[in-house]
Amino acid sequence: MPCEFQRDVLKLVRQVLGGSCEPTPKWLLRPGHVECGERWRLICEIYWELTNQKLPQTMPRRESRRVDCVLKAANSNPRIIEVDETQHFNRFRAETLRLYPPEIELAFDRKVWAERSEAKKKLEGGGFTMTTSPLFPGDEGRHRQRAFRDALCDILPSVHGFLPTLRIAKFDVNDWLKVYDARDKMEELLRTKFSN
Repeated sequence: MPCEFQRDVLKLVRQVLGGSCEPTPKWLLRPGHVECGERWRLICEIYWELTNQKLPQTMPRRESRRVDCVLKAANSNPRIIEVDETQHFNRFRAETLRLYPPEIELAFDRKVWAERSEAKKKLEGGGFTMTTSPLFPGDEGRHRQRAFRDALCDILPSVHGFLPTLRIAKFDVNDWLKVYDARDKMEELLRTKFSN
């Protein structure tokens, strides 16, 4: 169930861009070799970097995931929108971002995401750290899993005809999310993200 912060962000994005939120595409629910297509080697490299293990060609059923929103606006290809709270920024996410080739198109500044991820020294505890075997067993498994899933969400859309993934972080909107001109501020933010 999405949190209030996420709902507020997505509502503003839809006010600016129009369109509707659609379900997570099947190719992203449990992406394996077939769904990764030409990006399979890169995805395997990222998984190896995070786990020192070989990625199976088919994702286990437990690895199914959802995205925050797939925005489908009129006369446009769909776009994945992710709202990144603080737990999305850590050293594992920095590792994944460093492996992105320059031609991966994104609707967020990967340099800012990497810097924020590298700057964070303490990982969240509690439910954010639970073991997520079989793909991410052991300590910090959930943090590694999140970083891997974020990478899949950034890298695979172009393989499937989607627009670049849009990421909006808490630090992007925290100062103005609840003010009277939040829609105008979101419009300005999106303009900067789409120019990356």
